[in-house]
Amino acid sequence: MSTTAETATEIRPFHIEIPDEKIADLRRRITATRWPTKELVDDRSQGVQLAPLRELARYWAEEYDFGGVEGRLNALPQFTTEIDGVEIHFIHVKSEHDDALPLIMTHGWPGSVIEMLDSVSPLTDPAAHGGSAEDAFHLVLPSLPGYGFSGEPVEVGWELGRTARAWAELMRRLGYTRYVAQGGDVGAGVTDAMGRQTPEGLIGIHTNLLVPALSGTMPTETDEERAAAAQIATFGQSGNGYFVEMATRPQTIGYALLDSPVALAAWMIDHDTDAYYKIARAFVDGQPSGNLTRDHILDNITLYWLTGTGASAARSYWEAYGPDAPAAGRPPLPPPPIPVGFTTFPGEIWRTPRSWVDASYPNVIYFNEVDRGGHFAAWEEPELFSTEIRAAFKTLR
Repeated sequence: MSTTAETATEIRPFHIEIPDEKIADLRRRITATRWPTKELVDDRSQGVQLAPLRELARYWAEEYDFGGVEGRLNALPQFTTEIDGVEIHFIHVKSEHDDALPLIMTHGWPGSVIEMLDSVSPLTDPAAHGGSAEDAFHLVLPSLPGYGFSGEPVEVGWELGRTARAWAELMRRLGYTRYVAQGGDVGAGVTDAMGRQTPEGLIGIHTNLLVPALSGTMPTETDEERAAAAQIATFGQSGNGYFVEMATRPQTIGYALLDSPVALAAWMIDHDTDAYYKIARAFVDGQPSGNLTRDHILDNITLYWLTGTGASAARSYWEAYGPDAPAAGRPPLPPPPIPVGFTTFPGEIWRTPRSWVDASYPNVIYFNEVDRGGHFAAWEEPELFSTEIRAAFKTLR
C-alpha cells in the first residue's frame, strides 16, 4: 500500500470534460451583459473599445465551438501531480526521437497552455516542419499555479521563485536529469528564476521578455537603447493599468472576472497595444494575425472562465510584483551562470537591444531579432517561435 506522501506525488492522467450546463450558463451571461456607451476617443486610450468587444461577445455566444478547446487539449497527453501542496496540471508530449532534449515552457498572463499548443508539433517533430530531427524536444507545458486546470494556492508565498522550484521538482519526477527552460511574460519571470536557482539538471534557458529590464536600470547610450527605454516608459505611463491593479488589488478585479464573461474578456485582451489591435482586427475585420484567430483567442478566454481562475491568476501578479507580498523587497539572486538565449519580437511591449541582454546575463549564447510576432509569440507565430527555440538550444545538445 502506498503512503499518503507517495499518493500526493503520483503523476495522474488528466482528461477534460466540459458540462453542457456550464456552456449554457456562459451563453446566458454573455447575452445578459449590460453594455457601457461607446468610448469618447478613436483609439484604445480609454480602454477596450466597444465595437470589437461586442463582436467578440456575439461570436462567443452564437458561433464559437465550445467543443474545440476541449478537443484540442484532450488530443494531447495531460497529467496532474501535487507539488508543494498545489495540484499542477501539465501537458507532456514525448518526441519520437529518443535523444530529444527535454524542454519545459511556461506561459504567462493573460495566456495559458492554449497559447503553446500549435508549437507542440514543430518542437517535438521538427522534421515535419522543415527542421532537423536532431533538434527535437520532449515537451513539458505546465499550467501556472492558479491558472487553468492547476489548483489555486491556498496560502501566500507562491512567487516566481517558488514556482521555479516546483518546475524543477516536476522535471525531476518526470525523470529528466538534463533539460532546458523557456518562458515569456510571467513565464519569463519563472524561467529567469530557474536560471538563477540553477537546479540540478537545468543546462540553459531562453526567454522572449527581458525580466531584469522591469526592475533595473538599463543602459541608454545608443539610439536603440533609448528607444527601448522610451517604450518601457510609455508602458509605465499609460499601458500598465492591468499590471498595477493585479499587483496591488487582485481580489477587487477578481469579482468582475468571476461574475461576467464579457468583463473577463475585456480584461484579458487589454494587455498591450500591439496584441490588442491584432485581436480587435480578428473580430471586427475578420483579419487574424497569424494564429491569433477568433477561435484561438476565445479558447484561451473560455479556459479562464470555465476554470474560474480570473482572480487566482490575478493574485500571481500580487505575489510576483506587489509591494505588500512576502517576496517584496527581497534582493534578486545572482544572474544565471548557465547559458542564456533571447529572442526579441517586434510587437513586444519593448524591443530589447542585445546590449541589454548582455548587461543582464553573463553567458548569452544566442540572441536574435526577428521581423514579426509580438507579446504572444508562441501563439501568433508558432513556426517562427519554434525555429527560434531550436536555434537557441542547438549548441547545448
